[in-house]
Amino acid sequence: MSAAENIEQNLVPDGLYFAGAGAYTIVNEVAQDEKAREDLLDRAMGEGRRRKSSEKLRRGRLPSEGLAFSARGAGGALLGTVRLWDIQAGHDASGKGVRALLLGPLAVDPASKDLGIGSALMHHAIRQAARLGHGAIILVGDPEYYERFGFNGAKTAGLAMPGPVERRRFLALELKPGHLDGAKGLLTSKGRRSSRAMRIIPVSLRFSA
Repeated sequence: MSAAENIEQNLVPDGLYFAGAGAYTIVNEVAQDEKAREDLLDRAMGEGRRRKSSEKLRRGRLPSEGLAFSARGAGGALLGTVRLWDIQAGHDASGKGVRALLLGPLAVDPASKDLGIGSALMHHAIRQAARLGHGAIILVGDPEYYERFGFNGAKTAGLAMPGPVERRRFLALELKPGHLDGAKGLLTSKGRRSSRAMRIIPVSLRFSA
């Protein structure tokens, strides 16, 4: 049985995962991870990652509170990353906005593939999102991989990305049954704004003599 198929058995209470002769931990992302994370994403996904439709929902935003994770090797090296983002998944039948999470990017250092790191990050992210009370997770990815975690396209038929997307890769997982029932419309960003995206607006002051 591969590490990817045996994640739950290999998870111990402190978040330590074993994969063959190696070990890694899943921890909350910290600010110091930023450069290493960007370098890892470039190695794993290439420069084209910045042109994906999902990036439009992440640009200028911070990940959802408590839902950005790093996989670290025994020596502290960054081996993998995943983030979840606050979005609105259209509206329900009554016209009320449907809050959800967007997952991605999920990436593992090419030198550390086949250790089950991606699966470990997915299980951890889904579990934490459920614990925090979120209702659903949406992503764009290969169903051949993400179906093992419960994702499918049944609840995204009425939804649209802010850009091109292959419908077969537009997937969702309900953490609360029925959360996406009747959801229709465009996915939009609803997360906290990044300080980098905030422009300082000059204020003109007039003083009287």
